[in-house]
Amino acid sequence: MNNEEKLIFHVDVNSAFLSFEAVYRLQHGAKVDLRDIPSAVAGSQATRHGIILAKSAPTKKYGVKTGEAVWEAKRKCPHLVTIPPNYALYMCCHHSLVELLKSFTDKVQVFSIDECFMDMSGIIEESQSIEAANKVRECIKKELGFTVSIGISTNKLLAKMASDLKKPDAVSTLFPPEIPEKMWPLPVEELYMVGRATSYKLRKMGIDTIGSLANCDPELLKYKFKSWGELIWNYANGIEDSPVSLSSREVIKGMGNSTTIHFDVEDKETAYQVLLSLVETVGMRLRFEGLCCRVISVSIKRAEDLTLYSHQLKIQSPIDSTTAIYGYCKQLFDEAWKGEPIRHLGVRVSDLSPASNVQLSMFERDWEKQKKVDRAVDQIRMKFGPGSIFRSNFLWSGLAPLEGGLSDDASYPVMTSIL
Repeated sequence: MNNEEKLIFHVDVNSAFLSFEAVYRLQHGAKVDLRDIPSAVAGSQATRHGIILAKSAPTKKYGVKTGEAVWEAKRKCPHLVTIPPNYALYMCCHHSLVELLKSFTDKVQVFSIDECFMDMSGIIEESQSIEAANKVRECIKKELGFTVSIGISTNKLLAKMASDLKKPDAVSTLFPPEIPEKMWPLPVEELYMVGRATSYKLRKMGIDTIGSLANCDPELLKYKFKSWGELIWNYANGIEDSPVSLSSREVIKGMGNSTTIHFDVEDKETAYQVLLSLVETVGMRLRFEGLCCRVISVSIKRAEDLTLYSHQLKIQSPIDSTTAIYGYCKQLFDEAWKGEPIRHLGVRVSDLSPASNVQLSMFERDWEKQKKVDRAVDQIRMKFGPGSIFRSNFLWSGLAPLEGGLSDDASYPVMTSIL
């Protein structure tokens, strides 16, 4: 199928982490919408993760930027409301978004936790694309409560560029004939795959806009940047033809969670609880992706000098059970820990395979009953939120029942040079 025959949507959640949190709180009785006030999702300064992760539109007016320190953001906006990240909630929202998009087309590719591609080729005509995209946008707003921007074009690159043209809660097109008017006047660093270092070199060459890059001699770019030069020249001209992949499993190498604890862990039982809170999220992510793991590893960072060491094992039969993974993590921790105070713990699983292809071993415990429990818990969390059900040993523990982040692995793969 040629690009002219393709019709691709790129769906991008507006201020995703903040929107997810705002909707969740409104559904549970909050009177104020976080999206309407100066607010931000930010890591805790006490746990050494004090940076802005996502921010509301009113926050942007104060010059607050994603990635800057919380103390710096509050200096710009003294009445800034900060909310700690809730990665389990984000997973639930992501899963709900993907399931809703699949009601429009079975060709949905996860691009990141807040972005997806939809292949609408053969489902609607180009003349109906804006109306169809608005229908998707309104359905998401009505069913899930948050807003998205949708870009429409004939390939994934242009669809992604289109979704950035107008935000929030908007639909934009960037078909090939529209490239000179809509894309070429933009600063060169706004082209996908042109980062800070590349844009600096391009500007030194007098290439300040995407149009200048598109009209540059491709041989000169290849001489200066090797194969990268050819890639960005193609992108500047809207040339990209990768298909919408129906599964991200092929590129997922592993999944991991880690956390810096706000106090030094000095006993085994507390360390076990931290590991369990990490495994809870890892297990959910495995089951959401329909995957099982065979390699499990635990990492430990010493409080005194922040040196990191780890220990791993490979099991005979792939598993996705939270309880099973947790059991192996405790074993690994016992074998690795030297008894010193701990500031940081991590859990990672790899050697992944589809859960549908698992062959049980007669030498390992049958986790089928536990799987049913895990899936029942997943469904409750999906419907009522990640905090709706948790293990009783977290009561009065001072520790989060589900801990860890989403940015340390390829669970939500970004586009590569071939998209």
